[in-house]
Amino acid sequence: MPKPQQIDHTPEASITTPKEDIANVPKFGWRVNFDHECKDKCDPFVKPRLTHIPELIGLSYRYMKVWIKHKRQGRIMFIDHLNQVTHKPIYGCPIGGIGCGTIGRGYRGEFCRFQMVPGIYEHTIVPANSFILCIRKNNKTVYQKVLTGGKGKHLKSWEWGFPRQNATYHALYPRSWTVYDIPEFNLKLTCRQISPIFPNDYKDTSFPMAVFVWSVENMGQESLDISITFTFKNGRGVKEDCNPGNWTEPFESEAEGQKVAGMMIRQNIRDMKCTYGIAGSFKNGVDVSTKSQFNPKGSGQDLWEDLSDDGKLKSATDKNKDQPIVNCKTLCSVMLKVLLNILQFLLNLVLPSKERSASTGKGSEIGSAVCLYTTVKPGDKEDLEFTLTWDMPVVHFKARKHKYLRRYARWFGSSGDACPQLCSYALKNYPMWETKIEEWQNPILSNNDGGSLWLDMAEEKDGQIQRKISPTEPEVIQEYGKFGYLEGHEYRMINTYDVHHYASFAFIMLWPKIQLSIQYDMATAVMSEDTTPIVFCMEGNRGIYKTKNAVPHDLGDPEDEPWDKVNAYIVHPTHDWKDLNLKFILQTYRDYSQTQDTDYLKDMYIVCQAVMEHARQWDTDGDGLIENGGYADQTFDAWTMTGVSAYCGGLWLAALKMYIEISRIVGNTEEMKKYAEILDKGKEAFDKKLWNGSYYNYDSSTTSGHDDSVMADQLAGHWFLRASGMEDATIFPPTHVKTALKTIFKNNVMGFENGNMGAINGTRPDGKMDMSSVQSEEFWVGVTYALAANMIQEGMLDEAFQTAWGAYHTCWETYGLQFQTPEAYMLDRNYRSLGYMRPLCVWAMQWALEKFHPHLMKS
Repeated sequence: MPKPQQIDHTPEASITTPKEDIANVPKFGWRVNFDHECKDKCDPFVKPRLTHIPELIGLSYRYMKVWIKHKRQGRIMFIDHLNQVTHKPIYGCPIGGIGCGTIGRGYRGEFCRFQMVPGIYEHTIVPANSFILCIRKNNKTVYQKVLTGGKGKHLKSWEWGFPRQNATYHALYPRSWTVYDIPEFNLKLTCRQISPIFPNDYKDTSFPMAVFVWSVENMGQESLDISITFTFKNGRGVKEDCNPGNWTEPFESEAEGQKVAGMMIRQNIRDMKCTYGIAGSFKNGVDVSTKSQFNPKGSGQDLWEDLSDDGKLKSATDKNKDQPIVNCKTLCSVMLKVLLNILQFLLNLVLPSKERSASTGKGSEIGSAVCLYTTVKPGDKEDLEFTLTWDMPVVHFKARKHKYLRRYARWFGSSGDACPQLCSYALKNYPMWETKIEEWQNPILSNNDGGSLWLDMAEEKDGQIQRKISPTEPEVIQEYGKFGYLEGHEYRMINTYDVHHYASFAFIMLWPKIQLSIQYDMATAVMSEDTTPIVFCMEGNRGIYKTKNAVPHDLGDPEDEPWDKVNAYIVHPTHDWKDLNLKFILQTYRDYSQTQDTDYLKDMYIVCQAVMEHARQWDTDGDGLIENGGYADQTFDAWTMTGVSAYCGGLWLAALKMYIEISRIVGNTEEMKKYAEILDKGKEAFDKKLWNGSYYNYDSSTTSGHDDSVMADQLAGHWFLRASGMEDATIFPPTHVKTALKTIFKNNVMGFENGNMGAINGTRPDGKMDMSSVQSEEFWVGVTYALAANMIQEGMLDEAFQTAWGAYHTCWETYGLQFQTPEAYMLDRNYRSLGYMRPLCVWAMQWALEKFHPHLMKS
């Protein structure tokens, strides 16, 4: 095979790879200026080819019936095709720990894309959540401007529009740096954003907090008085923000030995108590001031002028002409307004201490602010430290069957009053986080924003919500809790197993106990049964929600009751999906190979026996191979396989090999012998039925028209087998593997956009796109990374990084899909399912480098 076409895909050619050194900012990461614009207009996929429409008519009809039913019940479909998320190429590094809710950030500083309700994303932008800079010289304010985001329809008295050419954003998750140059005052500001994300930590990593360290560098000849003000409002930028009953309260805290002052914003989010906390750190030479309330829907004049007066905020409950208790729009009588002011005065007399604000009325919102003020001498640099926390310890899903405690409540309690302590903890401990982040990242030069949930079952005792400990729960779940994460921001299913199979490398490498916890929950679900009748959307066939001994597709929908009600995916019946059971075997052994946890292997063994016995029935002709049914019965759920397939057949052979080894470890020689005989037959049939000399055919059908297509993921079984430390040249002969990978690289990678798009799922033997289904002509980011990992394992490093580069280049540089990586994209600039879990498979590349090329890691 000729050498790959020489394409300049070095960092120097990348538009988002750093080109210059910036002091105290890493050399690696995703970097853009504020004036960066995505040049390509992308759209969610909605228009299939005409040839695909007939098979979708029945699905569309049945889907609409279910969609309307959900709408009447006040619920959202698990995949809402009628309200897809539009293209917003704005995102940067999100904030917060894992499983505690997340708040997104834009690369221009916006606070956006809130996931406070468990498993539900709101793709909003909140202009009132901002940082404001005030510069004073000789006791006069000479400069005041909002540094973050863009102007909305409110707060018109604020000065927006920081010059975009003078600001640079740099992200290296879980940190980011934003550098502002203000040449007219010889001033440079750098905002360093830090979230507590680092490997092998099961405490701080679960905390709902982030820190913003503003470094102010005066490069001029005169002293400057500098203040930075952090403003934040209630809610998430949705209609519910205007519900009555929100209020604010100032606080000071010296928990953790760290003195801070700030504001709490009290509210209910979908009838769950939630408090936001914003705070600043007391330091020598730094003055802290707060403002209890401003009206996010007003002009903002009161706060702006207050700040402009002396660079500081006047305390708490000053006059605030922008913040009525109720919406005065409808009050036309001057007398009523006077009475309202009297009522405000009387309420203030009976309000709790600490200058708590009045509660908002219907139609109103409330915001608070914290200001840090210091003097920076010529040539000096000062740091101003802020934090944002949120305390929402007790949560439930839409069905309200159970209450849960977020994991962080183990350390901060369930009362909902923890924001002062959370703020102190964040500002005290962020240096330790940064040390651990650098220890993790420096050798290898990672995203919490996956709709993750890290929970404990809760119960009420003596009027208190507390953690419920069940002696029947496995020790791993008792210690590390229940963990769930969304298939995607728009595909609202928890722990979707066929996809998690790819993403699981991130967990077993970084937080192995979470991976084991997911496996234990999945094992429990495997052995369960739910006979509730259901009509499936695709074919209209009837069945039940959950069949015993079958691995479920997912562990449920947050709009229902996850873990209790599994298989939210009702497009197809998944009890006979040919990949799910096999992936349970593969992950079980892979996890054991990494952890050497024999107790875990023994706990899983009875489930492994059940799923293998269930899968054996899919071998319909006794040749040792399972057969696909000619309908969507695996993760490529719109790309049918008939008979023996390279994808499922390869997974089956790998599962047989691993199951035999698991049986050997636990001492079950009878199972070893039985399945060894099946493996001997199966590997011979696999080679005979699918190998064509250049690659493994897509499947063994003769009438589909795509049986000889080149599938990018045809070696999925081999990849996982070798990744788990197993070798068996009789199953996947090395010459076959290498030849197939070269064919895939030539056809599926280099055949499109000169290799700069990743790997397309399917091509015909002549290299043209396989257009037999929507999914065959998609590029799946996770599959691209899995293919690259397989290439690394086989020593094809150049091809591997060319392949992976295409996915990164398309998502992060061309399509503007950074920090929202989709499941799929297409040549025509369509994408599908933002914020998807499968791309976490990028960690399989790191796994392959560490396992197969350790010398590269040392160098």
